[in-house]
Amino acid sequence: MATPKIDWDALRSAAREAQSHAYAPYSNFRVGAAALVDDGRIIAGCNVENASYGMTLCAECAMIGALHMGGGGRLVAVVCFGNDNAVTPCGRCRQLLWEHGGPNLLLEVNGEPRPMSEMLPVAFPEHSVFEN
Repeated sequence: MATPKIDWDALRSAAREAQSHAYAPYSNFRVGAAALVDDGRIIAGCNVENASYGMTLCAECAMIGALHMGGGGRLVAVVCFGNDNAVTPCGRCRQLLWEHGGPNLLLEVNGEPRPMSEMLPVAFPEHSVFEN
């Protein structure tokens, strides 16, 4: 399968749309994430907070759920917005993105695409050493 062309404007638009669905009553920091999948689909997710802040669901996590609900695949490019500004995923989400896109997944950072190998230079392997 050929890698689809990345339409960064479409990804930004999808991330902003996802952001509008965020549930953020505690921080008021609404986040949306969107990704291009290797089959050409664009998927998205939003953050969902709860009173136990550490249990908050990041937008990237919701997006990965959408990836699997839609049939799986590999991520090609990702864009994230928080309160209408571009944001960079947290460390936990960078690992999650790595596992579903690998070192060549492009993440938009400050308007420039950067590979995950640069954003998470020493990632855990894609499959856990604990799998049997």
